[in-house]
Amino acid sequence: MDPDELLELEHRGWQALSDGTGAAFYGRLMTDDGVMVLAHGQVLDRQAVIASLDDAPPWRSYEIDEERVIPLGTSAAALVYRAAARRDTGSPVFRAWMSSTYVRRDGEWALASYTQTPIPDRPTPAGIRDAEM
Repeated sequence: MDPDELLELEHRGWQALSDGTGAAFYGRLMTDDGVMVLAHGQVLDRQAVIASLDDAPPWRSYEIDEERVIPLGTSAAALVYRAAARRDTGSPVFRAWMSSTYVRRDGEWALASYTQTPIPDRPTPAGIRDAEM
């Protein structure tokens, strides 16, 4: 397994969300039984993801850092990273930890599960690692 391959898929996903092709991209990438758990707690199956992305406003900019790939056997892996994204200049920055679980299907990576955990915009208590970007 090449960790860079999964990170490249994530970047391609963010690019699709930025250029208006997110529905088509995730329609191809997600497993039939795949789910996304969004920052506000909504759980979407593959069809709901595709439908929601048809009308979603594009991201104007994004950053990914602190990437980690966790192998889950020979045909699955989880990619965890921190992201910051903005829809428009002057709009609030969306910050979250992301976790994408991929499985190999017919030699290709497919997205089985994706979860967003928002990073709050508040001071971090002493002794806890700062999550600000």
